[in-house]
Amino acid sequence: MPRSTPYLTLLLSVVVSAPLTAADDAKSFFFHKGDRIVFLGDSITEQYQYSTDIELYLTTRFPGGDKTFLNAGIGGDTATGGANRFTQHVLAEKPTALTIDFGMNDGGYGAFNPGAAKNYINKTEQMLQAAKQAGVRVALISPNAVEVRARPQLKTYLETQQKFYAPLKALAEKYKVPFVDQYAVTRKVLDKIAADEANVHPFPDGVHTNGPGGLLMAHTILVGLNAPAVVSDVVIDAADKKAKSTDCTIEELRISTGTISFQRKDKALPMPIQPDWRPMLPYVNDLKDLNYYGLKVTGLNGGKYALSIDGKKVGEYAADELSKGVNLGNLGAGALFEQGQAVFKMINEKNNVVHGRFRGVVMVNAPDWLADVAKERKPTELKKRMEKIQSMQEAIYKKVQPTTHRFELKAMK
Repeated sequence: MPRSTPYLTLLLSVVVSAPLTAADDAKSFFFHKGDRIVFLGDSITEQYQYSTDIELYLTTRFPGGDKTFLNAGIGGDTATGGANRFTQHVLAEKPTALTIDFGMNDGGYGAFNPGAAKNYINKTEQMLQAAKQAGVRVALISPNAVEVRARPQLKTYLETQQKFYAPLKALAEKYKVPFVDQYAVTRKVLDKIAADEANVHPFPDGVHTNGPGGLLMAHTILVGLNAPAVVSDVVIDAADKKAKSTDCTIEELRISTGTISFQRKDKALPMPIQPDWRPMLPYVNDLKDLNYYGLKVTGLNGGKYALSIDGKKVGEYAADELSKGVNLGNLGAGALFEQGQAVFKMINEKNNVVHGRFRGVVMVNAPDWLADVAKERKPTELKKRMEKIQSMQEAIYKKVQPTTHRFELKAMK
């Protein structure tokens, strides 16, 4: 199920701040070092797309974060289902941080139903109360807006969603938990995509995500929770032959006519940009507010410059582009990208085990005639599979550690 394609039938799916650096994390970002995180929701959560993209960000940005990631998404679920299984599927995992993303199925995909809306808020509040009593940090998230361009019959439901999710903000304020109005953000983005007649459909069946949709959701949620924007940044004054750095170290800076080179070691890695994310980048601020890996060079002569990392060409930039600063976080080649891709692959492999543990063990309810066997075997199997997950997570954190790279800018003829 991890990184699945959109479901063909409608099941259940599940405010932007100034850019922050990693140093601000402890003060304002929702997720913390050492967190044990559970993503709770419906079929969109069980797709392991937005949740895996959030995990990719948290792993690459905080390589010493020592986090654990679990997913409790169930296709077809509602806030009622989430509340009913909250003790078994959430609290039993002993999370420190939880995202709650219900509401798509609750609204019924049609006209506004006051009774359903009241039940949705009541059941959401029940989960918030249980989390508060258990001391679990919660982020409350409204579902994504449906994509009418992909499924015109959802036009009425698009308006229903706005009214249906409206009480969530006040509910979050009541329990003093952060709220991300994903509906409002994604609707605005979908309106822009439609106006541009862009060839990108983040919710191709109207509800569920593909790669671009997972990125849109992850970006909306992370920015809404005050995620640090800057991976690291380097500013070089070619005229004065000086460099300033943020969250990285610069050594062996050499500047000669037409060539600048230096060694750069970062505290974190940029997220690797997936090929199917690229059509979505203009609608998520080109990830400048989430994945900014900067290079700015002033005092260059005009013309274009080729950038290489560890001897491999990764891009070309005009002198005026470099003078304003470029985001190398969106590169699709080179050592940094390749390391990030390897980490992403390992995360997806680990999440296959996470999903198998949840569906194959956590959710299993044995019949009465096997209850005694299940009571004895289930805890052992849960522990065994969690140990495997933790071992895979340790390998991921080893792989994500930054190393030193040689950068070179060379004037092109």
